[in-house]
Amino acid sequence: MSNQQIDLGPLFSQVVKTLAQQQTQLNKADTQNHDHGDNMVQVFKLITQAVEQKQGSPQASQLDYAAQLLAQQNSGSAQLYAKGLQQAAQQFQGGQIDANNILQLIQLLMGGGQAAAPSAAPSGAGALGSLLTQLAGGQAASAGAGDDKINIQDLLNAGLTYMNAKNSGASTGEALIKALVADSAMAPTPHRAQSSELVLKTLLDVVGNLSK
Repeated sequence: MSNQQIDLGPLFSQVVKTLAQQQTQLNKADTQNHDHGDNMVQVFKLITQAVEQKQGSPQASQLDYAAQLLAQQNSGSAQLYAKGLQQAAQQFQGGQIDANNILQLIQLLMGGGQAAAPSAAPSGAGALGSLLTQLAGGQAASAGAGDDKINIQDLLNAGLTYMNAKNSGASTGEALIKALVADSAMAPTPHRAQSSELVLKTLLDVVGNLSK
């Protein structure tokens, strides 16, 4: 894969398009406030606008600015993605995001700040990072994943989710995405898990295209 720096604006704008298509369904899935779809579209619009406004700045600065904008929002989803972006900004400080490490950005974004330290790989990266690589075409490397100890509970949870999804008729790709989301910070809330599957699938589709 090419090590050319990835333009984050188009990457996140593609997520906006996907979420906008499912906005009504996500609102219905939110049985409490009925606005999760609206919030998610707004979250990724803000992320896209932030990185575009900081075009030409280091990508860590773009992510940090996006995190700051999201942190000012009231929705819980915005707060989780803000934490993930902030951690990613710290992780990529002084470097660039390219096709060889984009999976690490995705892991941090979906982790909602779960990793213990900026320099550490996300929870379960040794096992689940390999699933990300499979979904993205098997060529991208998850930085630091090889040094991380496999979290057995994470692996069991992901495996159970995968098996349940497959038994329900999901494709292998769909089942793997469900398994990855089950290990993310978005999993405890059903409508967040639903939107996270859309976000993850869209990002991985883009990464998969980069690998071709």
